[in-house]
This record gives sequence, C-alpha cells and structure tokens, in this order.
Amino acid sequence: MAKIIRTEPGPILSKAVEYHGFVYLPGITARDLNKDIKGQTADVLEQIDAMLEHHGTDKTRLLQAIIWVKDIAERGAMNEVWTPWIPAEGPPVRACVQAEMAAPKVLVEIMVTACK
Repeated sequence: MAKIIRTEPGPILSKAVEYHGFVYLPGITARDLNKDIKGQTADVLEQIDAMLEHHGTDKTRLLQAIIWVKDIAERGAMNEVWTPWIPAEGPPVRACVQAEMAAPKVLVEIMVTACK
C-alpha cells in the first residue's frame, strides 16, 4: 500500500497531502487580509511556492489550479499577478469563479495540484 504523507494535519484539513508523486494543496488564502487582491494573490502564490518546495516540487510541475475570487470583476487584477508567476511554457488547467468567501476580507483563494 502506498504511503500518504500529510503535512501539518489539523482537525479539518492538512496543509498538503502527498500521494504517489502528486502533491495536493488546500485552498490557500492570504495571511494579510488588509491587502488588495493583487497583494493577497502575491501572498497566496508565495505560500504555494513554499509548500511545493517543501514537498520537492515547484510551480513548473503544476497540473491544476482552482481559484475563487470574491468579485469576478477583480479577476483581471488577480491575473496581473498570476500570469507572470505561472510558467509560460506549461500553465496548469484552471478554473476561476466568483464565490462567497468564508471571511469578508478574503478576496482570493487558490488550490493547486502538482506532481513531483
């Protein structure tokens, strides 16, 4: 049976789950919710980079991204940070939808899957 590696498991989620060479990250939100959507997106992507590195991979190995934004009108501003961050030669498949967020100040939440 293949080993499942859970990073910092908590009562409702883990910070990452690794299985069969795939790394699954939860929806990640910004640490500083006083920033605008560009600042929150940059913070989330920094956290994604760190967790992928912790698991021995990086954004060049992204397979999928799911992005929730509080206001779809801010999708363009979020993309101004997202687009230069993703590898031009290998962007992941992606969905981006407007959603009611768990906290009023959360403007963006991003969940990714990568391989090693």
